[in-house]
Amino acid sequence: MQKKDYIDWLICEDEEKLANLWKQADEIREQRVGNPVHLRGLIEISNICTRECHYCGIAAGNEQLERYRMPEEEIMACVREAVDYHYGTVVLQAGEDFGITKEWMSGLIRRIKAETHLAVTLSLGERSDEELVAWKEAGADRYLLRFETSNRALYDRIHPPLAGEESDRIALLKRLREIGYEIGSGVMIGIPGQTYEDLANDILTFKELNLDMIGVGPYISHAGTPLGRDEAELKASPEEQVPNTEAMTYKVIALARIACPDANIPSTSALATLNTATGRELGLARGANIVMPNLTPKKYRAMYEIYPAKACIDETAADCRACMHRRILSIGRAVGSGRGDSPNKGKSAQAA
Repeated sequence: MQKKDYIDWLICEDEEKLANLWKQADEIREQRVGNPVHLRGLIEISNICTRECHYCGIAAGNEQLERYRMPEEEIMACVREAVDYHYGTVVLQAGEDFGITKEWMSGLIRRIKAETHLAVTLSLGERSDEELVAWKEAGADRYLLRFETSNRALYDRIHPPLAGEESDRIALLKRLREIGYEIGSGVMIGIPGQTYEDLANDILTFKELNLDMIGVGPYISHAGTPLGRDEAELKASPEEQVPNTEAMTYKVIALARIACPDANIPSTSALATLNTATGRELGLARGANIVMPNLTPKKYRAMYEIYPAKACIDETAADCRACMHRRILSIGRAVGSGRGDSPNKGKSAQAA
């Protein structure tokens, strides 16, 4: 597809045509990554963050939020749950918390690798080359870093860099590939100021980066953030502004599957937040093949408030697992086993 084709699909409202898009995406998903839905156990290890991203509820400037950083033994208890639940991967996610040091995280990764069979995915923000190399050498397999938007002006508006530093997540993703990680990225859909052309460029960027994992979700406004307070003034014209809707999210999932057929694509908690009843299932039926049940202890979940009213914050890890299994089986899909590496893994390493 060319950029115009992506734009045409993004603005399409014809249900019959969209049914064909869903069918095409689902067929490609089945052909390229198979029927199983792989489960990644998510552990939100810290909500401390040095950044002031204008869309994020855990940004440093939010003084109303109680902060936490999980100790190693608590994290390992969650890791052992992942093993018990037959997950193939744990995802260690945090704000950009520099209290999570190179040495501490290296030790944690080595311990997980020594005591379990799990793949380890990191989602720790923009970190130094030294840290990223050390964590890969310790055994980390994958790194998630969403570039949020390929429109540089829009990115700079919502994502100010740390003092004296430049923020270039696309360049950092390319470096992560060189280091040897499977790389994952994605965008928010419907950011105030985001146009259909911007979103089409985002999908082309997924393809250019040859991503192993693609995570997309709707922009959900947080009243305690600068973007949440000023979004009405920042929106593009009504004809150009991308809506932050459930339907638009499905379109991007489907188009991402077509653009990057071998990528792992999750049906996210943000979709479940918009549509608690069937959001995840519809994402899985329209190109996705991953879900991320939450292993974070219940006492921390409400504190990891990137956006408000996040789905499943009152569930235990066991509740979350049972719910995910039920939803996967209800649509005739199988629960995946093993690590669930991207089929793109070997090819992308050779391309690098």
